[in-house]
Amino acid sequence: MDKRKSSGISRLFQTDQLLCYDTRGLPIDCSGTGQDGETRGGKPWPKPRFIQAENTITDRMTGLCWLQNATPYEFPLSWPEAFEFIDEMNQNNQYGKSDWRLPRRDELYSLVSHARINPAIAGAAQFSNVFNGYYWSATPCVRHTDQAWCVELGGGRMVKGMTHRGCMVWPVRGRRADYGHPDERFEILDHGILDRKTGLSWMVRGDLSQGFVTWSDALALIDKINRQNHLGYDNWRLPNIRELSSLVDDTRHTPAMALPADLESINLFYWSATTSVYNPSYAWTLYTRDGYIGVGYKPNPEFSVWPVRTS
Repeated sequence: MDKRKSSGISRLFQTDQLLCYDTRGLPIDCSGTGQDGETRGGKPWPKPRFIQAENTITDRMTGLCWLQNATPYEFPLSWPEAFEFIDEMNQNNQYGKSDWRLPRRDELYSLVSHARINPAIAGAAQFSNVFNGYYWSATPCVRHTDQAWCVELGGGRMVKGMTHRGCMVWPVRGRRADYGHPDERFEILDHGILDRKTGLSWMVRGDLSQGFVTWSDALALIDKINRQNHLGYDNWRLPNIRELSSLVDDTRHTPAMALPADLESINLFYWSATTSVYNPSYAWTLYTRDGYIGVGYKPNPEFSVWPVRTS
């Protein structure tokens, strides 16, 4: 087999998006679209994904143990108050444990579903008291020191919030994420940037579209380079939002990307192949300046294209 056409295996997990949508937000046949619902980049979820115990639910995809009650404190807290609440839980050995913590931004985001809304979380039926609003992560925004990252669980956006404002708190236990140093994680090759952590290969230049394009044009551009066997490969695709967000380094900004320092042509905004089911005329997008995960209106030419392939 020609290794340049081998699909390989990603170490990231898939999103749960199975449907495809046109620019008006209407469901369509996935065949030949190049959308997330067709390409299904990543590993399948473990079955079952969630294991329930008394008061807790363990996510077999991440190894994290979440409190089954998603709102142990029924009112929003400021970011400092959220840490104080967690400290109090640990001092009181709440639920028989003393190692509760606020989740990192990527850990909280791991619960987001791209097939559900209100709440936009996976395994929603197994959790109780999920608030369809904002939850604090433990991750500060390094570009704005008076802000921290939170996830909006009505639709699934990753946004910045002023630390004095109120968000809900969802405690977690378990291993912390390990990003690895960029110089050890990435290898720049003539045909792409190999990410050893995820098994994905990104184009060396992150500006294939040479400017901003619509979502339909982004998908059409991927189809075009595959027909041309660009750089010897025909399995390029528009990354899903999980794949794009895997590049975020929350200790950096401008760009907030875990990439080699000498990499050129990182644009500010990128399309993903994942539709926002909250409003399917929008698709999920990444803002690289600080790592914001939001949405873009599909017909507007406001985002760039960065192809990926599974090594």
